[in-house]
Formats: sequence, C-alpha cells, structure tokens
Amino acid sequence: MERASSLLLLLLPLVHVSATTPEPCELDDEDFRCVCNFSEPQPDWSEAFQCVSAVEVEIRVGGLSLEPFLTRVDADADPRQYADTVKALRVRRLTVGAAQVPAQLLVGALRVLAYSRLQELTLEDLEITGTMPPRPVEATGLALSSLRLRNVSWATGRSWLAELQQWLKPGLKVLGIAQAHSPAFSCEQVRAFPALTSLDLSDNPGLGERGLIAALCPHKFPALQNLALRNTGMETPTGVCAALAAAGVQPHSLDLSHNSLRATANPSAPRCMWSSALNSLNLSFAGLKQVPKGLPAKLRVLDLSCNRLYRAPRPDELPEVDNLTLDGNPFLVPGTALPQEGSMNSGVVPACARSTLSVGVSGTLVLLQGARGFA
Repeated sequence: MERASSLLLLLLPLVHVSATTPEPCELDDEDFRCVCNFSEPQPDWSEAFQCVSAVEVEIRVGGLSLEPFLTRVDADADPRQYADTVKALRVRRLTVGAAQVPAQLLVGALRVLAYSRLQELTLEDLEITGTMPPRPVEATGLALSSLRLRNVSWATGRSWLAELQQWLKPGLKVLGIAQAHSPAFSCEQVRAFPALTSLDLSDNPGLGERGLIAALCPHKFPALQNLALRNTGMETPTGVCAALAAAGVQPHSLDLSHNSLRATANPSAPRCMWSSALNSLNLSFAGLKQVPKGLPAKLRVLDLSCNRLYRAPRPDELPEVDNLTLDGNPFLVPGTALPQEGSMNSGVVPACARSTLSVGVSGTLVLLQGARGFA
C-alpha cells in the first residue's frame, strides 16, 4: 500500500504538467483530423509531423512571423524532388491561420502542395508580407476545388488575387473572401475563373453596391451559379441587380441576408431587369418592413424570414414563387407589438434575434456549409 501511494505521488507532477502544458498538436483517434496551435514564443515546429497521416489539418501560429523559415528552407528549390513524398500525404483539407507569412515562403509552400492531393485550402488571419515572385514556366499549379480566405492582408494591394491565381490551376469551384482589406480586385490582371460556381463575399461590410461592381470583374466568372453577399453593406435588391448586370454575372442563387435593406430604391434610379437565371433569393435578417419592390417576376425560392413584416404580404406584392418562407416575422408571432417611435423595441422576434447574434459571432459555419453544398 505504501509503495502504491509513493507511485501516485510521483505521477501527480506529470499529470499537472500535462494539464497545464498541452501538446501543440493533437491527432484524433481515427488519424483523420489534426490540429496544431503553436502559441509558444519559440515553438517546436517538429510537432507538426504528427499530422502527416491526417486528412484534415489545421495549423495556427499565434500571430508569429514565419520569416525565420527563409533562412532554414530554400523557398526557391525545385519541388519536384519532393513530389513522391508529397503525393503520399493524405491531406485533403488544410487551414493555416494567425501568422505573418513572407510571400516568398507562401509561394514555396504552394509549389510543394501542387504535388499533393489537397482539395480545400483555407487561409485565416494572415499578413502576407513582401511581393509575390513570378511563376516559373515549369511550375505546376495547385489543383484546388475550394479556396477560402478570411482577414488576409496582402502587401501587393489590389493585385493580390491575380498574383495568387497564377499559382492555381483553373479548376477552382468555390471561392470565399471575407473581411478582405481590399475587396476590389485589379480586374485587368485577374484571369477568368472558368469553373467557379460559388463565390462568397460575405462579411465585407464596407463593400457596398459600388464596390460589388469592382469585385465582380466583368466576364471573369462565366460559370457562377451561387453568390453570397451576407453582411456586405448592400442597400436595396434593385441596386444589387444593377451591379450584377454591370458585371455580366447571372447567378442562380443570391444570398442578401444580414444586410440592412430598404424596400424601395432611389426613384430616379433606372429599373433593373433581373436575369431569368435567378431562381433563389435570400432576403432574411434584412430588417424589411415590407416586401421590396422590383423583385424578379418569378422565383423558385424566396426567403423573407426574420424580418419586420407586421402583416402578411399581398399577392400583388410578391413575385410568382414556389417556395416562400416568412417564418420569424412579427405578424406570425402572437403578442408581438408594433414598435413605437423612439422606443427600444426593435420589433425583431426573439428567436430571430438569437439567430442574428449567432451568425454574427460565427459566419464561418455558414460559409463552410454553403461551400460544401456548392462543391
């Protein structure tokens, strides 16, 4: 009994250390998902080797600069020498976040990953420093189906998308750009995205309808079917219609939720004819007190949920629609009072208020769900 007690006393310090100093990388029991959080000032980068067998890999660097790697690796080395090793990796989805990354190092990593089976790449909370080097003629592009960027800043300003695009093969299907420091691209430098079916520009509140025209480079998205513009400073559906027409974009599905929309456009603005390709329109969480004017004449899906409608829309106010959603509007909730002038009551149904908060805290979940559905 005494020997057992002594053994427990020896193990207690080990248990304490394990609880307070967790390993930077954790691989699940199925060897499917591996997450690394290198938050120490001088992390042991070799711990990342635990992730070589994982399909999903997430690496966060705690805001550290990766510039010291330039003295330890040759970013300009021919990656073909690593091709067989990289092809053997199982990784299909990779997330890199919270770091300062020299552009030369980013390019070196993209060149190596071009020999992998990576399908989805997510970059979050990154500062890309320096200029992107030109792509060598013999370099192989990265064959991604999905690319998502959130809060990524580029030293190259508006030309960043064109410079990043040269390292990608043209088969990209899903592109998400959130919290962009420069959401307007250098359209004369951007090449077409011939296979892109889903574009998500949500969570760029400063974009606005004028910025949308600059972001939707004309004739660069010929296959676009799904366009998400949640929380992007849009003002009226008619203004968005005009921006889409100016850019030559004809999506099948348009998400304008979580914008403070007005029901009517400027009376002096010309009437906009929606593309006949549009069959699904999401106007939920838009603060609407009446159905907006100038909607498409026919829709398969119209979502007006969680607005501030205090009466049921009349048939002449609605387009011809197969699937209409009005849930969460005050006229459907017994006991919901009309807000008085100057009162603190916003007129938002409590359930919708909770949903608005959850979306604001984590729009990433919506992005992932939508993008996977589009892929």
